[in-house]
Formats: sequence, C-alpha cells, structure tokens
Amino acid sequence: MRHHWLHIKEMYSIVELKGVKFGYRCGYCGNAGGKASYGMWSHTMTVQDYQDLIDRGWRRSGKYVYKPLMNKTCCPQYTIRCHALNFHPSKTHKKTLKKVNRFLSKGEMPVEKHDEGHEGEPMDSVHEEGVQPPPQDPLKIDHSDVQDISTSPDTDTANSAAPTTPRADAEKTTAVTPKPGKGADPNRPLCRKAKDLRKERRIQKEQQKQQEAKSSSVNPSPAKSSSNQPKSLEEFITESLPNDPLHRLEFKRFLCDSPLEAETAPDGPDVGYGSFHQQYWLDGTIVAVGVLDILPFCVSSVYLYYHPDFSSLSLGTYSALREIAFTRQLQQQSPKLSYYYLGFYVHSCPKMRYKGQYRPSDLLCPETYTWVPIERCIPRLDISAYSRLNENARAGDAHALKKLGRVLVLHRRTVMPYAAYARKRKGSNDEKEVEQYASLVGQMCAERILLYRA
Repeated sequence: MRHHWLHIKEMYSIVELKGVKFGYRCGYCGNAGGKASYGMWSHTMTVQDYQDLIDRGWRRSGKYVYKPLMNKTCCPQYTIRCHALNFHPSKTHKKTLKKVNRFLSKGEMPVEKHDEGHEGEPMDSVHEEGVQPPPQDPLKIDHSDVQDISTSPDTDTANSAAPTTPRADAEKTTAVTPKPGKGADPNRPLCRKAKDLRKERRIQKEQQKQQEAKSSSVNPSPAKSSSNQPKSLEEFITESLPNDPLHRLEFKRFLCDSPLEAETAPDGPDVGYGSFHQQYWLDGTIVAVGVLDILPFCVSSVYLYYHPDFSSLSLGTYSALREIAFTRQLQQQSPKLSYYYLGFYVHSCPKMRYKGQYRPSDLLCPETYTWVPIERCIPRLDISAYSRLNENARAGDAHALKKLGRVLVLHRRTVMPYAAYARKRKGSNDEKEVEQYASLVGQMCAERILLYRA
C-alpha cells in the first residue's frame, strides 16, 4: 500500500503516540495525583475520523487528542451529547436568554456574577502537563502556529480578556477592549401602564418576526411552534428584542487552525466541515470567541473565551444555546447532523453537572461505546463515579480490536499495515504499545488512521 507522500496528508489522519499519563492533578476535585488519561498528537485528522474518535470518548485540546482512562481516573469524564432538534430550554436557560435580551434592549447589566457551576471544564493541557509537539513531523507539517491552550476549558469557558487565535483574520480581537453596558436609559419614563407595555410587546414581536424573515443566518428560525406547543429555542432567543435595540450583538464565523482538515460534501452543510471561530461582536467590539468543530453528525463545542466584564451575562450558557440553535440550522442543510456535543459530563464534580440540563441528552458508555439517555445513567452514577452505563450485560464494543496486523502505520513516508511493518522491523518491541493504542481507538479507526512510526 504505497502513496506519494505529498498526498498522504490529504488522504489520512496521522497521529503520534504520547501514551499514558498517570498521577497528575485533577482540575475537577483538586486531587494532586488522581488523574489518568491516554494521549496522542494529531498532525492532521479527517472530520470523519475525529467524529468516530469522540464517539469512543476521545477529545481534543488543540492538536493533542486524549481519552480519560475511565476506570483509573479519580473523576470519570463521560462524553455527553444533546439531541439538538428536540432540545427545549430549561428555566435556567430561559432566564439567561431574557437577561441577555434585557441588556441588548435596555442596557441593563446584571450585578450578580455568572451562574455558579459554569466556570468551565478543565481539559488536558498540552503544555501544562509536559506534552510537547513532536520534534520531527512525519510530513513536515509546520508546528510554528500551535496554540498554547493550557487554560482553555470546555463549553462554559475561561475568563480570558483577550481571545487569542492563530489566524490573521481573528488577530484583531486582541487589540480591543469591550465596553460595559451603559445601564438603563435615563430618558425613558420611570413607570408605564401594563396595558401599554403589552401592546408595545405585541408590536415588537410582529416587527421581530419580519426581521427574522430577512436574516435567518443570525437568528435561524425553523417552523414556528403552534399555539398549543411550547416556544422554540429560536423564539426564546429573539423574544422581546426590538428592531432598534440599545446594543447590537452580531456573529461572525471563520475557519480556524486545528488538526482537522476542512472538508465539504454534497450532503454536508453549506459552511462545510472543520474547526471554526464563532465571534460575538457587541456594538462593533468583540466580546467572546467560541471554537466549534463541525463534524458529519454533530457540532462539537471545544471552548469559549469571553471578556470578564461581561461574566454576569452568563455568556457560557448563552453561547451554548446559540450553538444548539446553530446545530438546528445546519441540520436543515444536512439531515444527519443533528447532535450538539458539550464535551464531558463529570457527575462526581457537582459544578459540572449543569451539562445534564441540556436535554434530551445521552452519555457514552465507557465499555460498549453506545449512547444511554442521561436519566438512566444518573442513578448508577449516584452509586459509583465509574459505571458501565449500558444495562445490557451481553453488549460489547462493536469495534473492539480483533486484528492487530491490520492497524495502519506510516513508516518512512510509506503507508503499510502493522504486520508488514513488524516484518520489516524484526526485533521491534512496540507491539504492546500499538495494541493499547488500537484498542482505545477501535478496529475501524485503527485501519484508517496512520500511526507514525519513526
């Protein structure tokens, strides 16, 4: 199996093993030596391979891709996905949307801090834990633009005053300082009759419906809910927003640097697949940047930076709701893209349980790699932090490693199965290392992803 080495990067995912990390500090419980994970460096990766990896419990932090060792780590991290099409906001979500809309409409900045428990999810840091980019790139891929994301958390975000990105089209974000809201408009009357307010709201809703029809890209609106059905997420997002609000929030989306190769497909979304920066601009000033991976079956939230001056607006929660609405919009273009992945759910850490509020949602069973509704998982997790979530005792891993010799490797710019590599490298003692890798990525991925061998 030989390919011209210049085209290998375009055809395959290429990874380099970093191995097991034991006994390092856990960002959830604070245990100084309780965390355990397995990691690899991704030189390049197709969106389909990454989709299959996250469906086996993997996650990326920049170009470092890692999988918690669930039965060994102190705080097991379960991959969680939300059914975006059936999602309906909780009371907390509605409160956040109303809070943001009041700020946009009237300039009312809440005085309380952002929602407790939404500080963000600690991720396996590339540099913080001593994992460095490989000194020799198998395809001479330039590592000069590798991000330092040692503090980059998951869906609900780091308080970073200056979002940093490797792309030139986002570098301007570091040179501006967001301005806080101006507060309530002093020129408005202090008191108005409820009858007048209701009439004005009705007029504003009609105007907003007309505005939505003009611009579905910012506020996507699927079929409106009927009178006997609850309001949709999109209706809550745009509720009570006048045509001429005091503040204007706009969204810009750009491809960004990551190991994922940007792709398009005939049955895919118009924007294509890959990693994107979703920028939040308030009155022409950037206040937050979210990183999203758009994959064949889902939108995966990587992390979000936001300006700390706006923490009381709960931008972590707000951005997640916006991303769910965006997933629903993409699903109209690509029907199979219907899930929103929130990263990891950590039941043993109370402040991370908020992700379970995005329902309906499923957790990934760490033994069978099948999805289980979260309602059925919680009673098991209340008993034990680590649990096999699939209740079927006979169920197993459908992609368990069966044929080690078929694992693909990249050796001296040549693609070959591990069996051929082992024959070439007589006396090689890496069989156990390769077997562990292949068992964690699964037979299907092991036969597609290239494992770099020096």
